Amino acid sequence: MTDLATAQNYEGPRDKLLGRGPRALSDVELLAVLLRTGRVGEPVTALASRLLARRDGLVGLLGSDRDQLLEEPGLGPAKLALLLAALELGRRCAEQPLRSRNVMSSPRHTQRFLQHHLGTASREVFCCLFLDAQHHLLCCDDLFLGTLDGAAVYPREVVVRALRYRAAAVILAHNHPSGVATPSAADRRITDRLRDALALIDVRVLDHVIVGRGSTYSFAEEGLL
Repeated sequence: MTDLATAQNYEGPRDKLLGRGPRALSDVELLAVLLRTGRVGEPVTALASRLLARRDGLVGLLGSDRDQLLEEPGLGPAKLALLLAALELGRRCAEQPLRSRNVMSSPRHTQRFLQHHLGTASREVFCCLFLDAQHHLLCCDDLFLGTLDGAAVYPREVVVRALRYRAAAVILAHNHPSGVATPSAADRRITDRLRDALALIDVRVLDHVIVGRGSTYSFAEEGLL
């Protein structure tokens, strides 16, 4: 009788989301909603809990290599597609305000978008936000890909892209896969080189944002630009 009452009172992750809203759910429960089903001998919440534990949380899971994820028991192409779609929806939701307002009027919106865009990458990615004269987003381009140790950045390529988009300003950004958003000496040097190169074509560098795990570092906010 007790077991029956417990079963009747059990609130699954989907019911909890619909009844109390997504903020009431833990990471395990949210992931379980996306995965929908578990496998024989492993309920969906147990599957979600195992994946998060093995991949160092949501950031580690979503930043993992796709082939490695497909090797995880219970996580096939259909479930992986749902995870990637959810991640991209979040990224696009964060990007939308940047296309309709002055980016510099709300630096937090920009940093939130960059967290979505770069925060789960397992390698270093250097990207540029190209802006028009009103500082609305024209395009976000991932220009250089690296390893855990860094990415080679070529100022000429950034200048070429700025001319292609007829940009008036640029925000530079890259992630630190280590998770620590502190700029290195190399980060400072490439910022100066890019600022000088883009100045030759009258394109301003408004900021350089470094994305760590759950944090960002803004050169502009720290008075380095």
